[in-house]
Amino acid sequence: MYHYDPSQALEELEEDSILANPVYIRDMIVRARLSPDQALDLNRSFLQYQKEFSLACNTLRPILAKLASIDKS
Repeated sequence: MYHYDPSQALEELEEDSILANPVYIRDMIVRARLSPDQALDLNRSFLQYQKEFSLACNTLRPILAKLASIDKS
């Protein structure tokens, strides 16, 4: 389980093309020993990731709804 292991999350992303949940990414950032500059930089990148993750989920939701309705027919 990659929830708190960035190396394993990266490996799973590269192998399975699975996006890590932003909650787990945030926890990884919080648990890391970062300088203030590193924390600020990673937080900015994280906010962009969170935005794009949300957009991907919003794009996927109607696709899965259509597939689910077709599967029930």
